[in-house]
Amino acid sequence: MITRADPEPPEDFPLDRETLAFIILKAQAFDALVPADDPSDGSNAADDRAVDALEDERDNPVGRELRAKIAGLNDDAKAALVALTWIGRGDYEAAEWLDAFTAARERGEAPTTRYLMGIPLLGDLLAEGASAIGVDVVSEETAALSDPDIGTQSDA
Repeated sequence: MITRADPEPPEDFPLDRETLAFIILKAQAFDALVPADDPSDGSNAADDRAVDALEDERDNPVGRELRAKIAGLNDDAKAALVALTWIGRGDYEAAEWLDAFTAARERGEAPTTRYLMGIPLLGDLLAEGASAIGVDVVSEETAALSDPDIGTQSDA
């Protein structure tokens, strides 16, 4: 099978690169969370050196932010995330984008947010899928990492 070195992204890709980059970064942070292991957690937060930020607890904002962002998308954008995940996981080839997207729109499983957030290494799979179909989010990821307020400021 011959593959092109630089694939072209689908013309009607339903997600903007900024939103996809945000979801990838949040999913990677969500993937890095570890189960809470401090049952007493009665110590001084300054002494903990913010270690609790990596613990998967109800009050950790990473899961809430990722869940809210995915839930706020339209159905086509949610299907695109599922299709990218499947391509990144190797269930489909990049050339099968339309087939993956169609199958993702027709899937009748759990709600998309719950489905995606239950997939291990979601952030990496999304990044792999996006890269495979030619959707470059590296510049948006770099900007978001260097400026945490990006996307919250208006262009006015």
